[in-house]
Amino acid sequence: MDQNQKYIRMTTEPIPKLVGSLAVPTIISMLVTTFYNMVDTYFVGKIDTSATAAVGVVFSLMAFIQAFGFLFGHGAGNFMARKLGEKDLEEASRIANAGFFFCLVFGILFMVMGLIFVEPLAYMLGSTETILPYAVDYMRIILLGSPYMMASFVLNNQMRYQGNAMYAMIGIIVGAVLNIALDPLLMFGLDMGIKGAAYATIISQGVSFLLLLGATHFGGNIPITLKKNPFVFRLLPEILAGGMPSLCRQGIASISVMLLNTSARDIALLQADAESAGLYADAAIAALSIVSRITMFANSALIGFGQGFQPVCSFNYGAKIYKRVKESFWFCVKTSLVFLIAVAVAGFVFAPHLVEIMRDGDPLVTEIGTFALRAQCLTFPLNAWIVMCNMLLQACGQSFTASVVASCRQGICFIPLLYILPAFFDFTGILVAQPVADVFTLVISMVFGLWFLRKLEKDKNEVNV
Repeated sequence: MDQNQKYIRMTTEPIPKLVGSLAVPTIISMLVTTFYNMVDTYFVGKIDTSATAAVGVVFSLMAFIQAFGFLFGHGAGNFMARKLGEKDLEEASRIANAGFFFCLVFGILFMVMGLIFVEPLAYMLGSTETILPYAVDYMRIILLGSPYMMASFVLNNQMRYQGNAMYAMIGIIVGAVLNIALDPLLMFGLDMGIKGAAYATIISQGVSFLLLLGATHFGGNIPITLKKNPFVFRLLPEILAGGMPSLCRQGIASISVMLLNTSARDIALLQADAESAGLYADAAIAALSIVSRITMFANSALIGFGQGFQPVCSFNYGAKIYKRVKESFWFCVKTSLVFLIAVAVAGFVFAPHLVEIMRDGDPLVTEIGTFALRAQCLTFPLNAWIVMCNMLLQACGQSFTASVVASCRQGICFIPLLYILPAFFDFTGILVAQPVADVFTLVISMVFGLWFLRKLEKDKNEVNV
């Protein structure tokens, strides 16, 4: 399919069919990626509670890697899709290459700094004395793969914004299947322990990266190449501005996980007696790590659905066909609301069993994890509006408002609550901070979202089709 055919498809095909066709591969990609992160937790859980907690600690580092990959991937992807909507293929090609190579260079710098400060970083992310050795071993290996892991997110998103999510899905699935196969082989077959889980991750991510890079030369994708100067610095501000909401969403989520771990560690150490303090802190961090993986799995389907909506939104916003922008937004909000209600009910009912799958044999982990998961299920459906509103604003180039909305759920609203609520409810305050933050985030996102939708209604430059 050439670029002209893609333009016709993105601006004329019925919204449910178009969003669905773009969203299904992305949902599968997101679910598979999240699933093999959960598989790491499952296999590491066979070692002990401290090792399980270490995966949770390093998870916030991996979320930072994803956040910076999304900064360049979503920033370049949004910018590129709008240019394709304007039929400016040459500029779209420059944007795609700039987004990829700027991210790769940044990833190398990230790796070097992380390896230099690996032990202080592990403690800052929430390690206790017993978690620290596991966390450092896991983190050093993950950092080695961070440059191409970041760049993979760029390739994935750029293909998605071109309407070629199927290519991105294939690369991710191959890596995921390889990761799931390598985990038990390296961890137990070769007796590498938690290091085996880390090596399985970077090997599988490396294979995904090579497949995604190769796929840019097929199927009408914009090829990634060094033949032209990729470091076009005039494009960097627009790429960074376009990706800032994703950095806020993912980066602040990483910071919030770090603060959640450290707050849980510190409060658990204060509440438990001296003899059991370390065990209680490790159990608390392990439980919260498990809950974050479970909720991330459900949320990844929602984000995947929203990422199927974003190319439709960017294309039609660039083409000034605002009717399709609004139609696709409301379709996604309604569909995701039904899905999230079903997920929340299932999560609430089966919470103890879901936690035990990840770390059976530790009743304290099950108790803490069950309460935390059920609390989050109460407000989980609110994400239907929150996430879709954020993606609408980002896809339409509303960088500031999109960044504010993206920062609310796990940043502006969540982080203060991590310190306010425990003053009144002790450790329970930590566990209910996220659902309370969801309520505040809904109110803020409705203000910005409804304002932008009214702005589209009044725009006199709309093209009628």
